[in-house]
Amino acid sequence: MGNEASTSGDVYIYGILLLDMFMTGKRPTNDMFTDSLTLHKFAKIAPPESMESIFNPTLISQGQIGAASISISSVRNQSSLINNHKIHECLISLLQVGIARSEEQATDRSDINEVATDLHKIKNILIGSGVHGG
Repeated sequence: MGNEASTSGDVYIYGILLLDMFMTGKRPTNDMFTDSLTLHKFAKIAPPESMESIFNPTLISQGQIGAASISISSVRNQSSLINNHKIHECLISLLQVGIARSEEQATDRSDINEVATDLHKIKNILIGSGVHGG
């Protein structure tokens, strides 16, 4: 925002990076961001019940997230549903990390230690669910 380089600025850039690459797939310079609409505001105003609608489509296949149907009651299907729920929960958490870290005012952003703590919590949710061999 035209200020000196700082760790607060690094946190802002990290938040924007999360929203851009990993969450929405939209760059901050996308044509849809005009007037007062920014990438941060776009992610922030998404209704909680449909946040997955703004996820980067290349990040998630339709079969991984959304309404899952159970055709056969088996351990494998239930395990898959649990893992999909955990992945969904983690993606929502990552989106919230991106939103919280891309606030315009530096005083509204947390420090990098809190970012690391949040990311470790998200990683532990995934590992605890067995998604990545835990």
